[in-house]
Amino acid sequence: MRALDIKLFRDLRRLWAQSLAIALVMACGVATLILAFGAYLSLEETRDAYYERYKFGDVFASASRVPDSVARRIAEIDGVAAVESRIVEMALLDIEGFREPATGLIVSTPPDRSIDVNDVFVRQGRMPEPGRVNEVAIDTQFAQAQRFEIGSEFEAVIGSAKMRLTVVGIAMSPEFVYALGPGDMMPDSRRFATIWMPEEALASLFDLDGAFNSVSVRLLRDASETAVIEAIDDLLEPYGGTGAHARKDQMSNAFLQGELDQLRGMAQMIPPIFLLVSAFLINMILSRLIELEREQIGLLKALGFGRGAVAWHYLKLVLVIAVIGVLIGAALGTWAGRGMTVMYSRFFAFPFLVFRSDIDIYLIAAVVSMAAAAAGALRAITVVFALPPAVAMRPPAPQVYRQFMGGLLSRLNLFSQLTTMALRHLVRHPVRSLLTAVGTAFAVALMGVALGTLSSVDFMVDAVFFRTERQDATLAFSTARPSQAFEAVARLPGVIAAEPYLSAPVTMRNGQYSRQLTITGKPPQTDLSRVLDLDLAPVLLPPTGLAIGDRVADLLHLRPGDLARVEFLDGERRTIDVPVTQIIQSYIGLVVFMDIDALARLQGTGPRISGVHLLVDDSRLDDLYTAVKETPQISAVALVSRSRQRFQETMQENMTMMLTVYLALSIIIAFGVVYNSARIQLSERARELATLRVLGFRRAEVSNVLFIEIGVIVALAQPIGWLIATGLGIIITDSLATDMFRVPFIIEPSIFAVASIVVVAAALVSALIVRRRVDSLDLVRVLKTRE
Repeated sequence: MRALDIKLFRDLRRLWAQSLAIALVMACGVATLILAFGAYLSLEETRDAYYERYKFGDVFASASRVPDSVARRIAEIDGVAAVESRIVEMALLDIEGFREPATGLIVSTPPDRSIDVNDVFVRQGRMPEPGRVNEVAIDTQFAQAQRFEIGSEFEAVIGSAKMRLTVVGIAMSPEFVYALGPGDMMPDSRRFATIWMPEEALASLFDLDGAFNSVSVRLLRDASETAVIEAIDDLLEPYGGTGAHARKDQMSNAFLQGELDQLRGMAQMIPPIFLLVSAFLINMILSRLIELEREQIGLLKALGFGRGAVAWHYLKLVLVIAVIGVLIGAALGTWAGRGMTVMYSRFFAFPFLVFRSDIDIYLIAAVVSMAAAAAGALRAITVVFALPPAVAMRPPAPQVYRQFMGGLLSRLNLFSQLTTMALRHLVRHPVRSLLTAVGTAFAVALMGVALGTLSSVDFMVDAVFFRTERQDATLAFSTARPSQAFEAVARLPGVIAAEPYLSAPVTMRNGQYSRQLTITGKPPQTDLSRVLDLDLAPVLLPPTGLAIGDRVADLLHLRPGDLARVEFLDGERRTIDVPVTQIIQSYIGLVVFMDIDALARLQGTGPRISGVHLLVDDSRLDDLYTAVKETPQISAVALVSRSRQRFQETMQENMTMMLTVYLALSIIIAFGVVYNSARIQLSERARELATLRVLGFRRAEVSNVLFIEIGVIVALAQPIGWLIATGLGIIITDSLATDMFRVPFIIEPSIFAVASIVVVAAALVSALIVRRRVDSLDLVRVLKTRE
């Protein structure tokens, strides 16, 4: 082994604690990078392969009743590769031993041909055979949640008939990777099912013989998506078409894409923090090491070692630390990635999902980490390269000190001599002190973002479930019903209060901006399902005009007083200019509200309702569920209380895991930065501290010199960390906002306090570890050491 390599291992053994602290900080960045990129690539490649193999559609459209011959005309549109016409309807499910009514989305299967778009992967059993009206296939997650097997039976209210269905197959489709039931914010596989049923059975139940009400289209590679959507809308308009939409607006795909965007954002934002901090720590340690070893560097050069050889020796020291960090991070990232894959399998229905651990991901993480480490060492190594042997072997020139603020602080006698010594050292190295504070501030910021996210979710749950959607359940009809249906629902057992609503699909335009939306009509003053303004105060809907969500206002560039062109997609399909009266707050979906009577007049259908919001007596829930299961006109039931419970449970589990991870990351950063800073200060000031001991100062007094320096740096880091946390949180939430889901970033003073306490505690522990070295200083050896 060469002499420089022996020196390298001795340096590592001597600096093992500081090196390990840096390696752990770097490992966090590597683990986050591997976790985020690995999960992102796994999810993306699984999605793409699944979509391609099972022919996921590019364009989707619905209508009231379309003759089968129109499907052939759609197939003739330029750019269309395949067309799948079908019947899609909602149904209520009555499952033995399950008290709540579940909801099923029933999709027809063709009688004599394969499925050309949105094919089905049969995991177990088979698809229902034509002519067997009671056979169905159900989705895998519903089967697992209800413990259904081949041959299991359940009842369903389909149209006006109640049927007993037999499970002959368990399957999944790319169309329902993320399957949300009506009114749910999280998948609830116990209460929502996708069901495949023979086409002739559904056609007879809904009077759709020789017709369809849903169509999916796959496009050729170079097809114009916009042109195909416009052509499909023209063909379906006479048959009650409600507007075609592209794959990006399909609900399951939109949620899946949102998760991919979140992973990509995590990979882009979190690892750089750790790599920057580790680069800073490497620069600090290496600069100090080189300063202490000036004489050795000069001697090595005088003995014939070239500049490059000496510089490479110190770079190898840095790279060894980086390798240790990469290895630890790779192990942590792989372990966490596999855990995340298990979590994804609970929400996304894929035939397979394996965490991708390709070698290129690890190589990218290693190269990035090595580059960050080398960048941190660059300045210090440049000094080694340029230092002439004769200069290096001489003691460094003493630093020139000047009185801070003309000696004003010493004349004011505000601080003791020991405190003045500590503050003077900070002022003499302002850049290093500031960078140390910024490094510590990142620990505060990470903890603040995690706690702020938890607070934001709690705020959104309160706004959505306790201020806006305060009903216990929502009943939806298969088609809009006369207003008398409201009175019938209000008389159902256990109903304490009820509020009707009317849904109208529209295309809303403002100049060149347009969007397919649903206008929801409500009574002017509601108590169960309320409309809130931007300050979360209840809104009284005006007799005319639209109250639009803030997201809709941004997308369509609308402000109060503007006229929005509303094109109704059902009924008489009127086109009317309607004024915008108010911008309201919305965190879920793209919402537009209007007075229910005004909406019915604009639609031209007369008084109608699409469903009813209910407040229910808990003691009579079973009676209500029984009555609902026997009412054919009700196509779906959204149990808001159950949805809220499910959402809170899921978020609590995810937030607990996230807080644990961010707590560990924050502690590692704080410990790594403060420990290394304190060790460097100790190495620089050991002679001063030993002198103070010889002069009669107690150990505690001498240690306070270091403690004050560390305390000032940590205190300075707190407001910087609060600012970074606020900015980072806003950037993250804004970048992850989608049309379906938005979380406002809420951060309160109490969050700053908790984040600061965690970081201060970690800093205190690291400072106490260093203090033990101060207490055990060998005074004679230190005082003999040359400055």
